Amino acid sequence: MVRQLGELENAIMTRVWQWNRPVTVREVLLDLRSEREIAYTTVMTVLDKLHRKGWLRRERAGRAYRYEPVSSREAYTAALMNDAWATSDNPAAALVHFFGLMSPEQREALRDALRVAALFPTDPPPPDSGPDTGETAAGPAR
Repeated sequence: MVRQLGELENAIMTRVWQWNRPVTVREVLLDLRSEREIAYTTVMTVLDKLHRKGWLRRERAGRAYRYEPVSSREAYTAALMNDAWATSDNPAAALVHFFGLMSPEQREALRDALRVAALFPTDPPPPDSGPDTGETAAGPAR
């Protein structure tokens, strides 16, 4: 059930990004029904859940809501990956298994991403110790 819910969330988010405009529950429902039988209340619940998670914003339109994405598909994917990784008791082993599942193209994309990430380090640089005068805290060097 949890996997199905995640798949439904992804299917809904994909449609919202593709349409690139605010959407109603009914619009999403009609589109999803072309692939599977699904209840209006299920779609409404998932859209509400995505709103509460902060992935969709909504605005009243009469008696209904119109939903639109808050951020990009890439940010959403990164957050899903981070959430999955955070559940592991051994994050390093989880990464090794994840890398083993990757295609050669995905591994190349990972290498590219790591090169880009290296251009924007998130750790602050070490404090500047000033010019090297040859002195230590204990006094001048001999």
